[in-house]
Amino acid sequence: MNDAVTPSGLTNLLGFDLEGLAAYCEQLGEKRFRATQLFRWIHQKGASDFAQMSDLAKSLRDKLATRAYIQALPVISEQASADGTIKWLFDVGQGNAVEAVFIPEDDRGTLCVSSQAGCAVGCRFCSTGHQGFSRNLETWEILAQLWFAEHHLRVRLNTPDRVISNVVMMGMGEPLQNYAALVPALKVMLDDHGYGLSRRRVTVSTSGVVPMMDRLREDCPVAMAVSLHAPSDPLRDQLVPLNKKYPIAELLAACNRYLDAAPRDFITFEYCMLDQVNDTPEQAEELVRLLKGKVPCKLNLIPFNPFPASGLKRSPRERVQAFAEVLIRAGIVTTVRKTRGDDIDAACGQLAGEVQDRTRAHLRMVRPVVVVKNAADRSAEGADSVPGQPTT
Repeated sequence: MNDAVTPSGLTNLLGFDLEGLAAYCEQLGEKRFRATQLFRWIHQKGASDFAQMSDLAKSLRDKLATRAYIQALPVISEQASADGTIKWLFDVGQGNAVEAVFIPEDDRGTLCVSSQAGCAVGCRFCSTGHQGFSRNLETWEILAQLWFAEHHLRVRLNTPDRVISNVVMMGMGEPLQNYAALVPALKVMLDDHGYGLSRRRVTVSTSGVVPMMDRLREDCPVAMAVSLHAPSDPLRDQLVPLNKKYPIAELLAACNRYLDAAPRDFITFEYCMLDQVNDTPEQAEELVRLLKGKVPCKLNLIPFNPFPASGLKRSPRERVQAFAEVLIRAGIVTTVRKTRGDDIDAACGQLAGEVQDRTRAHLRMVRPVVVVKNAADRSAEGADSVPGQPTT
């Protein structure tokens, strides 16, 4: 699949997985092994000039020069954090821009990649969601973030070795709502002739698009992270609106089905810690009852990164730790995510870019999430009291 055909008829070869590139080469009258050579030049060596591709026949290089090109997205800006995190803003046209973030660590280099210009899910704690949604990215636009970052960083760090060892589809957008473009991009990341990443080191994060989780299990199973953020449907309905379509019971069943083919033997549940909303000891116990013995999992507690439109606050460190201890005592593997890049708005939930919203998110999301009372208070007020909604 390749949607990157310019008005002049040139095709951006970043949009092909290896099978697609082989089919394209066949159209040019070339054999499959030429596609493999070309694929390596593009993704392993970062070449964009066909004249450099010395082991390709000159006749093929001449054909490609008149019919195809290899080009990354224009970089609008680059910001570097004090902790080494780097954020790029890429122009995807028509007033839209998306962000990608590189997070260096001692034992890995992780790239957080965007899949959409904006996001239609509208999670209340996510800056991207408050911007609304413009469009899906094409396969080449997803891969262009990785292609640019990998080869730019090799030059910057003066190394011939691979810099990016992990890719997380946790940037702007809901990846599984852009499934047709996502899967070819994942295949390029995994291909030994491309980036050669392990399935365990490529992670798709989803807010719970159940049918697409089932399809990904069949088509291209990689590591899976699920944005949970609440232990019950009433509260998750408020925080993650998609829950109204695919409630928690359906989501957990899909997680268990996914594990049949997944490269890891657990699902990572992401849980953004919101002050007096989802962070009480009672809610931690509720989470234990929901998950323990039901889904093999790891809990990743994420300190909320505040932004003005959310109306939410970060849970105090002490409450996050107390929440984690409840889970750990119950035998659930639990970590508290280290905040990286928050000084350049590159931390979890902060990616915003520029979005020409087609969904009127600024009107849909003005209603604030109010303080959630604990279980005892709700019981005293009566059964009609719903978490996340005001009580009278």
